[in-house]
Amino acid sequence: MDDPSQGNSDYVIEMNHIRKEFAGIVANDDITLQLRRGEIHALLGENGAGKSTLMSVLFGLYKPDGGEIRKNGQVVKINSPNDATALHIGMVHQHFKLIEVFTVLDNIILGAEDTKFGFLSRKEARARITELSEKYGLRVDLDAKIEDTTVGMQQRVEILKMLYRDNEILIFDEPTAVLTPSEIDELMKIMKNLAAEGKSLLFISHKLNEIMEVSDRVTVLRKGKYVGTVNTKDTNKQELSNMMVGRPVQLVVEKGEAVPGDVILDVSHFSVPSRIHSRNAVSDVSFQVREGEILCIAGIDGNGQTDLVYGLTGIEKSNGGTVSLCGRDITRLSVKKRGEDMSHIPEDRHKHGLILDFTLEQNMVLQRFLEAEFQNRQFIRFNAVREYTQELIERFDVRSALGPLTRARSMSGGNQQKAVIARELDRNKKLIVAVQPTRGLDVGAIEFVHSELVKERDAGKAILLVSLELDEVMSLSDRILVMYEGEIVGEFDPKKVTVQELGLYMTGARRQDGKGGATA
Repeated sequence: MDDPSQGNSDYVIEMNHIRKEFAGIVANDDITLQLRRGEIHALLGENGAGKSTLMSVLFGLYKPDGGEIRKNGQVVKINSPNDATALHIGMVHQHFKLIEVFTVLDNIILGAEDTKFGFLSRKEARARITELSEKYGLRVDLDAKIEDTTVGMQQRVEILKMLYRDNEILIFDEPTAVLTPSEIDELMKIMKNLAAEGKSLLFISHKLNEIMEVSDRVTVLRKGKYVGTVNTKDTNKQELSNMMVGRPVQLVVEKGEAVPGDVILDVSHFSVPSRIHSRNAVSDVSFQVREGEILCIAGIDGNGQTDLVYGLTGIEKSNGGTVSLCGRDITRLSVKKRGEDMSHIPEDRHKHGLILDFTLEQNMVLQRFLEAEFQNRQFIRFNAVREYTQELIERFDVRSALGPLTRARSMSGGNQQKAVIARELDRNKKLIVAVQPTRGLDVGAIEFVHSELVKERDAGKAILLVSLELDEVMSLSDRILVMYEGEIVGEFDPKKVTVQELGLYMTGARRQDGKGGATA
């Protein structure tokens, strides 16, 4: 392991003995991180370990309570993102910093506008962004409003924002959390190319495969403290996971054979209109999910998975077909009525999972506060709510500064996700719709969530899983359906199909003919 106390002229950034507290909770406790010129330096740790806080200090979003930052050996003061930008430090944020009613183009150039004679040079900006998107394989629709784009495209917009500003120190905070496998491969190439061009990258990720593939060194944090820095070529995934969690971690999902029972969800010839163009986003889709099984919808982001889930849960209206849940036609029912037999772990925890300015305890009973357990004569029993929330915090290891009283907005992304999962799994519904359930979680939390989903399956629940993570698709599902351009193009047994074959269906190169055969 490197000794972080030793100085070196090759370091472009040094964060020495950084300390940051929030409401008496020490998020960063005497952490030293040193970034070499032209390297990709991974930052690894559990949810709430202090990674994003440390990077927010470097980007000027937080002011440290102790320690110093040096650039090229000189002490610098970074009191705001403007200071960071002036020092050519850029950051791709885990939680998008985008204005939803603006277009993709406007979001990318906002704050870095070029003008001629007082007028915005939109044509030149468009040409430069198009060149960057083509060079780095970051496909976006420059004229689409952010509110009408997928989560995957929003992530690409964030990356283009940083590239557009030509920063030399690039912070990537969970940049691949919403990208498809092919997009992740492309981003890995982009990062390597940027490092080869002399840029220095700090890369926060929970995905050990990515860290092993792309990074030169890895620094591990645990509970706000520095654990160590290792050369990537001298370590392995198991060692890194042990350093991160402090115990051996099971990296493979352990589950027995599924024993499917009665049909819980029956979707027949279902269609959902697109929010951004005239044709349907979901076209004539039919499938069933039975109790005691995990059915996974796989596909490249933007091929109708989000619209399908919105239609099934009632967030968007369908325009054809039927949906039956536990034998009841729910096609025209409200979100609330559908929720009587359905739990939903949403794709976007900020938009559909949490009310960010509510406390954790308020979020935990959003759908349940009128139940007898939590109210008496329509007055909320606050002690019961707090006790219930504390129980879920302990069971699902949700880490926060003030426990049940913590504002959801102030929690790390991974702990926000664990809070949503805790609430939805504890509702004990017959159907669990889990969309990207492990997004932003560390390996220890992923291990726990996977085991909980398997327990729910074995307890007779029907689970509809939507995931962009092929490792998760292959290891967790009992059946796989592939969506391409809003249609189901294939059904597979994960024990009999390869990742490569799935990829052909996900890209539209193949589709099944309805009789189990494949057509080009």
